[in-house]
Amino acid sequence: MEYKNILYQHGDGIARITLNRPDKLNSFTIDMHRELRDALTRLQADTTTRVLLLTGAGRGFCAGQDLADIAGPNASKELSDAGDPLGQVIGNWYNPLVKTLRALPFPVVCAVNGVAAGAGANIALACDIVVAARSANFIEVFCKIGLMPDTGGTYFLPRAVGSARAMGLALLGDKLSAEEAERWGLIWKCVDDAALATEAEALTQRFATAPTRALAAAKKALNASGGNTLDAQLAIECDAMRELGCSADYKEGVAAFLEKRAPRFEGK
Repeated sequence: MEYKNILYQHGDGIARITLNRPDKLNSFTIDMHRELRDALTRLQADTTTRVLLLTGAGRGFCAGQDLADIAGPNASKELSDAGDPLGQVIGNWYNPLVKTLRALPFPVVCAVNGVAAGAGANIALACDIVVAARSANFIEVFCKIGLMPDTGGTYFLPRAVGSARAMGLALLGDKLSAEEAERWGLIWKCVDDAALATEAEALTQRFATAPTRALAAAKKALNASGGNTLDAQLAIECDAMRELGCSADYKEGVAAFLEKRAPRFEGK
């Protein structure tokens, strides 16, 4: 597939995807969804991938859904022919996107370079490590157009910041600065704008040489923990550790520790 709405690079175990509609603050259309799904499908099939870096082109990360693609004279025919275009785009595109990001068997780093609004904010929250530029902000803007948070927002927000703050973000639709998002525990780190690319690249390089299989197991267990009992979570940990204890990376990690050297993980 030819990509016109995203940029895609892959090499040395690192995949990079840039949302690339800067004139529209990288808001989503069906065509953009289709390209992103194709790229993620390729990554799922590529066993050499050890980390994905997701970011946006221009001055914003993602402004959510391009409403012109749903309504008006330039609406996507696929959506305009549907009786419930919002339901179609959420059920067929946004929900599978969130599930895919959460299930990828390697870390997903999101570099939020500017505004992350609506579905754009929640796509960022679906990633594993979020680092944001100091000028960036997060906005659950849905209530300002008569909607409610989607794309996992009602799931991620209360788990990250608690019910009171989640309710305020959802019902007021106010901007949350990157600095405040870090203080609230919504994101991993806020950095100066000029340092964002360097910070994101350092994270991707770190994950590209990490024990990928172990990180994937940790990611899977942590994502499951919200709906599990302690007993269920202990069982997940035991099963995963039993499997990881037979891995080449574990053997290399122990050898490196005993030999007092840096480990050379292969991610297998």
